[in-house]
Amino acid sequence: MTNIQRGLLPPGWDKVVEEDSSDEYDWVPLRLPPDVTRVSASLRLSIEAEYRGWELTRVRAYTDGSRRVLLRRKKSAATMPGTPDQPAL
Repeated sequence: MTNIQRGLLPPGWDKVVEEDSSDEYDWVPLRLPPDVTRVSASLRLSIEAEYRGWELTRVRAYTDGSRRVLLRRKKSAATMPGTPDQPAL
């Protein structure tokens, strides 16, 4: 795994990351707390997609209202040092 430690991902998601054997993508798991509404989460993730190139790969919703999200983006010159590695959510 590139930027993700095992154990941070829900069961089954590690297989998705491992299937990317080309090391073509950066992967970031996020946890959205229960107090973040769907609209707010959607808006935040849209901003990350528009300005930082992250795309939504997986979402898992839990009964307490929290969500686990897996984002990915293609590695490029934009991921050079000095650019934030993870979304600012």
